[in-house]
Amino acid sequence: MFTRKLSEAEKSPRKVQGENWHSVRLLLEGDGMGFSFHITTLYAGRETLIWYKHHLEAVYCISGEGEVETTDDGKIWKVEPGTLYVLNKNDRHLLRPKTEMVVACVFNPALKGNETHDDEGAYGLEADIIE
Repeated sequence: MFTRKLSEAEKSPRKVQGENWHSVRLLLEGDGMGFSFHITTLYAGRETLIWYKHHLEAVYCISGEGEVETTDDGKIWKVEPGTLYVLNKNDRHLLRPKTEMVVACVFNPALKGNETHDDEGAYGLEADIIE
């Protein structure tokens, strides 16, 4: 068993900065759980194209509000506190936070550490491992 504090992880390499977000990666591949767990802050008014073609993701909204649009069908999903959205088909999507949003994310397979979105909105399979 082990514990990890969000406040300490925020001051470590586990905090990864993207253009429209920052993510504190509390569990990563090196932790041996088979999935990763992140607390991510999404910046208000910033649309992000995301396509996790190598990962499945579940996202739980803790605070803030916005929407997710699945690009294949144009369906728009409202996201507010208490909403879980699940990208169970490697769905390409547009994420649009209306206000700053804080979300908890689970990825399978686990992220290694410092992944950020490529031009297609995906995380690659190669990344620096963070312990």
